[in-house]
Amino acid sequence: MLFDRAINCRCGRPRPYCGEKLRKLFSLACLLIVLAASATAQKPRQPNPLTPKPGVAPQPGPLPSTGPHELTAADLEAFLDGVMPLQLRREDIAGATISVVKDGKVLFEKGYGFADIEKRVPVSADNTLFRPGSISKLFTWTGIMQQVEQGKLDLDRDVNDYLDFKIPPAFGKPITLRNIMTHTPGFEETVQELFVGDEKHLTPLGDYLKAHLPERIYPPGTTPAYSNYATAMAGYILQRVSGEKFDDYIENHIFKPLGMNSCTFRQPLPEALKSRMSNGYELASQPAHHFEFVNTEPAGSSSVTAADMTHFMIAHLQNGTYEGAQILRPETAQLMHSRQFANMPQMNAMALGFYEETRNGRRIIGHGGDTQYFHSDLHLVPDVGLGFFISYNSAGKGEISTRTAVWEKFLDRYFPYEPPAPGTIASAAADASAVSGRYIVSRRADTTVMKVFNVVGETKVSPNHDGTVSVSDLKDLNGEPKKFKAVGPMLFREAYGQDQIGFKKDDSGRWVLVIDYPFMVFQKSPWNLNSALNLPIIVGSMVIMALALLLWPVAALTRHHYAQKLNWDARDRKLRVIVRVACALGLIFLGGFALFFSMAEKDIAIISPAYNPLLRFLQLLGWLTCIGAVIAIINAARSWKEKGRWMGSKLVETAICVALLGFVWFVYTWNMLHLSLKY
Repeated sequence: MLFDRAINCRCGRPRPYCGEKLRKLFSLACLLIVLAASATAQKPRQPNPLTPKPGVAPQPGPLPSTGPHELTAADLEAFLDGVMPLQLRREDIAGATISVVKDGKVLFEKGYGFADIEKRVPVSADNTLFRPGSISKLFTWTGIMQQVEQGKLDLDRDVNDYLDFKIPPAFGKPITLRNIMTHTPGFEETVQELFVGDEKHLTPLGDYLKAHLPERIYPPGTTPAYSNYATAMAGYILQRVSGEKFDDYIENHIFKPLGMNSCTFRQPLPEALKSRMSNGYELASQPAHHFEFVNTEPAGSSSVTAADMTHFMIAHLQNGTYEGAQILRPETAQLMHSRQFANMPQMNAMALGFYEETRNGRRIIGHGGDTQYFHSDLHLVPDVGLGFFISYNSAGKGEISTRTAVWEKFLDRYFPYEPPAPGTIASAAADASAVSGRYIVSRRADTTVMKVFNVVGETKVSPNHDGTVSVSDLKDLNGEPKKFKAVGPMLFREAYGQDQIGFKKDDSGRWVLVIDYPFMVFQKSPWNLNSALNLPIIVGSMVIMALALLLWPVAALTRHHYAQKLNWDARDRKLRVIVRVACALGLIFLGGFALFFSMAEKDIAIISPAYNPLLRFLQLLGWLTCIGAVIAIINAARSWKEKGRWMGSKLVETAICVALLGFVWFVYTWNMLHLSLKY
């Protein structure tokens, strides 16, 4: 959901929300602060909106044969009872809830661990509420498709026709609901006020959308870049065309018809549900956190039970019907589940809201979701009538992707599969060499101060000596990068697994890395945005700036010890002081900027306009440092003109000048001094 990881660096399992960029920036925060401290110390319109768009389905190989384990309630309970308690304990997770449906019936539902550790309240699948994060979007998309059925919405019409504000024109193409539902509206990432600290800071949906409209950085329908904002906008459109408040609409047209009586989008929770809400934890061994308030309500504010989620899964597996209640017509449900946008024909595609997975020879559609503390997945396997929902109330240690591990082991047990052996691809070595380099995720900020996330968010594609390719952020459960072997031109499959990656060129001729999860891609970094250039620049600059400050008093004490005077005129002395003050301001700026965003790891509500004065003050220090860089150029030039100046002094002033210019390059390249603080 809102806080979904862009990519899980432990297991390579991408997720649909915004948090991994924050976590990577937090890593940069630690790096900058430690370095500073140590160095200082030293598409076409369709006439029928319910007509599926054509697509080429992935070809995973032959379907699996029946395995040794029959999928029964008893066997499944024995399997999960063996897996879940050990996993919760190993990963320091408080509790989890799971439900499984098969052929229109509930096969399994059970809670594990605790909803409240301190009070020892166990998780109950039919009583305990969890926050499923971005899985909430599936309710929003279902509501949108209900309005499409009624003719009130057109998937290919300009969404400006449904709004009371205007999205500015760009790229000569309007944004449509089909774009939004396939995560191709072209918006950059925006996170400000995504979460707020308490209910009094919640903003009416329309007001939030008008205040946080992001820039458009891609032509619609071309580049997948997961967007919470766009989903929230779709929910606002649903509210406007239906005439019902968003949470009322979902309750009246989805939850009530399906008998999902313990589910709600309302914040705060209704009194009848408050006592049933699970606590959220970072780690089970740490204190519980408060209820999370989500401003982009349609994108991820729901609270659900695993038992009620079985009703929703069955309805979608049965083409919109659950126990006589019909929430979608069959043709609408089939359209919603069909391929709509594919990055490459051989790879998984976006459906309308759902995204495709392919594993163990089966086509799977589903969605994942994360808040800060809750982490969930929903998978539907239409050809066998199977639905699987799992949610955790803790982030855990993050050493493995807990939910992915359970799902994949479930499939391996009940739907065993052996991938077909890859053939020999003559172009494999050349292909691997051609695509090597660093890539930036498409889901990113390009025009705001959040652009700095990109410098630590790049992934590296490397050819291996055995002819395979590795992607630094796509890692196995052992923490090591997976190896991908060529199975076709610019198409690679995990050497001992099923994950696939592919490469293509965009319209500008730049390489694009396509992964199994179709809601985002990775684009090859241009030279000026390459982290291999930018990180050494800023780290080297910080070290020199810190050393300049450290050696300043050391040099003074040394001169005093040997009774030597600094024989410079007053102007040179003043320039020397100004340059070193600029170094100090620059280090304070970088450390303060990084510390501010690192604090958001513990409390995402800090990312709020209420803290803009602090950011503006830090930016003032950054601007003063840039002015100091200009003075450093003058100072260095004067040092070389003075014939009597010691060579070491000239080199020192020149090095400081270069460091300050490196600072200017970095903060300019990554928008850290951007005048707008809307991000």
